[in-house]
Amino acid sequence: MTTPPPNLLRKLTELQGEFRRLSDELLQPEVASDHRQVRTRSIRRAAIEPTVAAYEEWLHIGQSIVDNESLSAEGGELGALASEELPALRLRFAERARRMEEDLVTSDDRGIGSVMLEVRSGVGGDEASLWAGDLLAMYRAYSARRGWRCEEIEIKGGNVGGITQAILNLQGAGVWSALGYESGTHQVKRVPATEAQGRVHTSTATVAVMPEPEEVDAHVDPEEVKEILTTAQGPGGQNVNKVATACHLIHLPTGIEVRMQETRSQTQNREKAWRLLRTRIFDHRQRAAAAERSQQRMAMIGSGDRAEKIRTYRAKENVVADARIEASFSLTTTLAGDLQPLVDALAARDIAQRIAAL
Repeated sequence: MTTPPPNLLRKLTELQGEFRRLSDELLQPEVASDHRQVRTRSIRRAAIEPTVAAYEEWLHIGQSIVDNESLSAEGGELGALASEELPALRLRFAERARRMEEDLVTSDDRGIGSVMLEVRSGVGGDEASLWAGDLLAMYRAYSARRGWRCEEIEIKGGNVGGITQAILNLQGAGVWSALGYESGTHQVKRVPATEAQGRVHTSTATVAVMPEPEEVDAHVDPEEVKEILTTAQGPGGQNVNKVATACHLIHLPTGIEVRMQETRSQTQNREKAWRLLRTRIFDHRQRAAAAERSQQRMAMIGSGDRAEKIRTYRAKENVVADARIEASFSLTTTLAGDLQPLVDALAARDIAQRIAAL
């Protein structure tokens, strides 16, 4: 029989215990009455459930093989029947082992249920802003298809439409598994609406996707943060330049800065600023840790560096081509929010690479 390596079996046993613990905790009154605790535990439980189910089925099939081998050795009519069943059982046993490996290498990703997605216009002037706006609309449409919760953290419009920068918080099952591949530069080749001569231009927008950690995972010492409350800048309502509603945070050890003036409420701006700061610091720490580990995951998902071109959208051919896979997709349907075929292709190669590295 094909048996996964010991370290894999140890991890599977740990996940089985975690699944049972989470199931028990969700029944506890102090957890059930707190929607945040229910959400985080439910997402994590749903993320590891397929792996645990496959593991328990694999154990059951393994025991059936042992029982049938024992009966087969005894001979007789019952032994003959047991012998006939063995090939199918062994095939199912190997299939479940492969499925366990696939589920195991993706369970941590599936357990992340909240991300900050940031889109910025890049090279191309006004057309880059329009392109960034198209990407933002694509992610919103995809989010709606997946049933995720979408919260606008910050939106900055362009001069002729589109956006120069936007930050969304997306929450739901599988949000990081799907969007973790999106960080990098997205290039478009098309005739811009701003082009009078009908010439094809190349413009870019950059995307950064960062897991939003639980506060306990991304503790930031308030003593290390300089907080400045100022008046909002730019066009706006009567309180602009009169009331201190904007929040500017500087994390002194890393130099990471966040400015937030999206709403007229100082409290809301401050809360959003701290959430974004914790996310960026957590992302910074994760990158530092990843530099010391295997680069296998980085090779597929990418470094998240905005300078890393990951995808080209060619309007003339109505094609989307991703640099990491040998496949192309419809530009029209992709921009309409049908990202799943592209996500599935990226995930399939990623999973194969990760299993090969086990």
